[in-house]
Amino acid sequence: MEEELKHLVRIADADLTGNKQVFIALTGIKGIGMKISKIIAKKAGVDPYATLGLLPDDTIEELKEGVAQFGLSVPSWLLNRRKDYYTGEDKHLIGSEIDLTFREDINRLRKIRSYRGIRHERGHKVRGQRTKSTGRRGVVVGVRRKKTR
Repeated sequence: MEEELKHLVRIADADLTGNKQVFIALTGIKGIGMKISKIIAKKAGVDPYATLGLLPDDTIEELKEGVAQFGLSVPSWLLNRRKDYYTGEDKHLIGSEIDLTFREDINRLRKIRSYRGIRHERGHKVRGQRTKSTGRRGVVVGVRRKKTR
């Protein structure tokens, strides 16, 4: 009897395409790239090149657990949130946690009136880029010619 292909697999609040390979499908979760997805698959004991939709349910559960516990089993330099501002610990954020944390960080910078926070508020470039000729928005952009008599 052949396994039936599951077209959608739900892992970490994301719907992943079932007809892709495991390591490629896992990149559909925000915060997980190619390298991290291969690490997760290998730690869960799953062939990264197997088709995700053909895996049995218990193997998919192991993948879910591997995604949830990723930050605990890898070196800190591989994580995307090191030395968290509030807790001081190293974390790996995935999914909507990334957006929420990013928004919190910007709001904290605005609240303490730091230079970066003020630049964010005004919609200017934040990281020291040039602004004389780039980053312009609006209708009037360009150079005026002098009137010739």
